[in-house]
Amino acid sequence: MSGAGLVSRGLSRVRELVASAAHLGKAPDESDLERLRTQLQECAEGRGGEVSTRQRAARLAETYLRLDDAGRHAFLRLIAHEFGPDPSRVAAAHAAYQAAIGTAGQWDAEAELRTALRSRRLRILTQFNAIPQGVKFLVDLRADLLRFIADDPLLKPLDRELETRLSAWFDVGFLELQRITWSSPAALLEKLVEYEAVHEIRSWKDLKNRLDSDRRCYAFFHPRMPLEPLIFVQVALLEEIADDVQRLLDIEAPLADAGRATTAIFYSISATQKGLRGVSFGNFLLKRVIDDLKRDFPRLKTFATLSPIPGLVRWAQRDPEAFAEAFNATDWKRLAALGVEGGDSPRLAALLAGDPAWVADEALALALREPLLRLGARYLSEARRGDRPVDSVARFHLGNGARIERLNWLADRSDKGLRQSWGMMVNYLYDPDSLEANLENFAANGSIAASSAVRRLARR
Repeated sequence: MSGAGLVSRGLSRVRELVASAAHLGKAPDESDLERLRTQLQECAEGRGGEVSTRQRAARLAETYLRLDDAGRHAFLRLIAHEFGPDPSRVAAAHAAYQAAIGTAGQWDAEAELRTALRSRRLRILTQFNAIPQGVKFLVDLRADLLRFIADDPLLKPLDRELETRLSAWFDVGFLELQRITWSSPAALLEKLVEYEAVHEIRSWKDLKNRLDSDRRCYAFFHPRMPLEPLIFVQVALLEEIADDVQRLLDIEAPLADAGRATTAIFYSISATQKGLRGVSFGNFLLKRVIDDLKRDFPRLKTFATLSPIPGLVRWAQRDPEAFAEAFNATDWKRLAALGVEGGDSPRLAALLAGDPAWVADEALALALREPLLRLGARYLSEARRGDRPVDSVARFHLGNGARIERLNWLADRSDKGLRQSWGMMVNYLYDPDSLEANLENFAANGSIAASSAVRRLARR
């Protein structure tokens, strides 16, 4: 068989294994590890021509996909620990560069230093990109890596290099936007159901409702992963900013007239690939959706989200002082009349623990409305990890140029909504005239754009 035929057969096998995500349960012994080390060494050295390179990458990918979790962990440890830059070469190149500064040889010495710093890990990872399904293989490999890294921090150098590489490959400029309709292939519709991470799709009728004429659904694809959507964006076409997700998801609600819509509400944005966690898809991700909507519906003037606040209750649990400070004397007086005596009350402790039972008591829910809205406003505008918001959804939307427009009380009464944010949701506004300025301010110094109403609420 020709070299090209061997590569084709090997790549076909890799495609089959990637598609099935086969864990064949084989843990490596010492001889297996030595064979893996030899295969990795050959890939790192890049021996032979293009056909040989692809054959090696295909064989290595097939080997990896046949391993159980213990084997995959050992495989990744080999790459992380034994295929980094050569310290002696880096030291010599750095010394030569320092000696060459200010001379005619400075730039050659700088190039040599960059070459010395280039990790052999990166050479190995890049070779997978040359095979069909190679990019998907690397995305799934990083998903494994992220599972192992919590208990094995020595894998972090490999993760940083792979994240950097994926960030370059998955820049938003490379992504393709496609509209999803009820007529889309069944396999794609099934993936929409499978990957929906914000509001579970409970039936085919529910799915059809989300793809009706007063809705739009978009997916972003990478050209090297044409059958794997990266992000789904679901949109409702309305005449005002939505404040209640139950109404949006009501499959019995009458169909709205999309031709009269002035507002587009992004009510669900779901990332699908665990291996791309932390990989930014670039700025203005939703701007491409907005441009498509404006072309089809010229009456649209307002573009906003109805978004969850997934970290609010967890944050309050970690910072009980911030929780207590959201209640003023008037709030405590109202609560006392309902049998909630101070911050040590069992009912308030149950609320802080995320127990959703409180929502059935209308008087208690009304008394909690203002203090919890204040807490939500402070969380979104002040709670930070470094110079970025603690809340993951806030980081996404603020990083795409939106501003915090409005908090909505009991906008999500599902158990999930009540447990993660006491049912609160938030509208992020995408104002085309201020997107770029908001994005630049956020990127430069973490400055958070928020409406005056939200800022007042946070200060009370």
